[in-house]
Amino acid sequence: MATSPLKAPLNGPQTTGRTFRNLSEPQYGIRRDINVGVPVRDGISLMADVHRPDADGRFPVLIAASPYPRQIQDLGAPMGFIEAGNTPFWVSRGYVHVIANVRGTGGSGGEFGFFDGQERRDMHDLVEWAAAQPWCDGNVGMIGISYFAMTQLEAAVERPPHLKAIFPLAVTSDLFEAASHHGLVSSAFITPFLSMMGLTAARSDDFWRSLPLQIARKVLNLPPLHRKFGTMNGEAAVTLMHQLLKLPHDPHPWDDLWLDVFVSHPVRDEWWDDRDLTPLLGNIDIPVYLGCDWENVPLHLPSTFITWKALAHNPNVQLGMLDRYGLTWPWESMHTEALAWYDHWLKGRDTGILDGDRVRYALPGGEPAQWRTSTSWPPAATATEFALRADGVLGADEGQPGTREYMTLGAGTGRVKAGELDPPALLTWTSPELPADLDVVGEIELRLIASATAADTAWLATLQDVAPDGEVTEVTAGWLRAGLREVDPAASAPGAPVLPCRRPVAVPIGELVDYRIPLVPNARRFGKGHRIQLVLAGDDQDPDVPAIMNFRHASVGTSSLSTVASSSRLLLPVV
Repeated sequence: MATSPLKAPLNGPQTTGRTFRNLSEPQYGIRRDINVGVPVRDGISLMADVHRPDADGRFPVLIAASPYPRQIQDLGAPMGFIEAGNTPFWVSRGYVHVIANVRGTGGSGGEFGFFDGQERRDMHDLVEWAAAQPWCDGNVGMIGISYFAMTQLEAAVERPPHLKAIFPLAVTSDLFEAASHHGLVSSAFITPFLSMMGLTAARSDDFWRSLPLQIARKVLNLPPLHRKFGTMNGEAAVTLMHQLLKLPHDPHPWDDLWLDVFVSHPVRDEWWDDRDLTPLLGNIDIPVYLGCDWENVPLHLPSTFITWKALAHNPNVQLGMLDRYGLTWPWESMHTEALAWYDHWLKGRDTGILDGDRVRYALPGGEPAQWRTSTSWPPAATATEFALRADGVLGADEGQPGTREYMTLGAGTGRVKAGELDPPALLTWTSPELPADLDVVGEIELRLIASATAADTAWLATLQDVAPDGEVTEVTAGWLRAGLREVDPAASAPGAPVLPCRRPVAVPIGELVDYRIPLVPNARRFGKGHRIQLVLAGDDQDPDVPAIMNFRHASVGTSSLSTVASSSRLLLPVV
């Protein structure tokens, strides 16, 4: 079946400020081969839809693979699983866009393993299958964000011979990092995610290709409506997933996986190791373009930098960091940058994608039209200490030594709202107004010296920018389960420490303990007259406690009176 490419303009930033040349121009319509079976080595078949140019010949292929419904990746809806990329954009420019479902989803055989070793092997076989088809010229790349980015890394670590380059924006290389933040389960994400998976996986192919959805596709892609989706954020997606929790779904394997995350594997163990690509990233020697939006603090942003560090051996890695709304749904931002990437690596064109520094990043709070560049990440910066003073000031000096207290009430205590507790349910430290702009770029750490009246508790830290008019912008956050506080001895330098999170150690009740809490690396211009603010709490289930993108954590369950010493320090990388 052949159709003409859509004409709707794409939402979101399309480049990181680079100027490109010799890019492929749109010239083809689309032929679609739906429900194509892709055999993998153990005999099951993955289901795929193949979208290819309406012309004879062979073309490079871009594979988009995930557990999300492949049939509606062109629906145009602002949903968190429409992330395979804009098919008309790619096919019209001479690429085959293969959208496939991973094992156990969308009609693919087998059982969904949630980023396990079997899924990695499947991705290798999917790449090699595509390379052997009569419409492929032997050059294969991959495309898509979030889970689609994760399957790109899965394929790359398996080193299929025909995979020539990848473009994994908003990636997770270590599932534990996204699902459990240093021992605190990201319940507001994992629970609705697995429920959504159960709901969508049970729907038939006829449902996804039904007339009502065909009509919805036409409406959602109307330019006036389509443009409005360019400013929908992650919180909107989480809200939608929570609504889906009300609908019934087949519990297997989705509820089993929920139990694995929440109950059976509370700390790193072999189950999580099978879902951690970090030790395997050294296998990747093909070109990799990484990136994320700065707002994606509780999900993909941490792994973006973990992956960058693990690929230090690879000379062909680039990084593009985006401002707010850099990655919205349906995902279609950064397509021009990706086109320059794939035209270079898959078609052999000189596009300019390698010109200049390989790190480019937006600086939120600064001029939106200006892109910063660096030869490495993080850029050179000075670790600047701010004291968590006893008077609530985030200051350059400690002032009069002392302590501050806050209270965390565990489950079953008949808890009251955070704002009604005395001592309070959270503490804030706020700097004086800044006399000049302060650019913070890189790794951030809270060196916390604190005691608790429980054998385990949680530390949840949020860094904020307070404008002169009082408007608060959440910048980044860090989390740590106190019982999983051990630090890798190799992580003694300033910056985010490496936390193995494998061996729980009880908190000595009432004693001051030194904690190293990494906040997710970020970039922010704190403008002249603004104030820097740090919020610390022991539980973020209460809506009064800040939570970026509204991603909240399962409570540790203990009640504690926590005492924070003024000798605690916030370390900010000042450029």
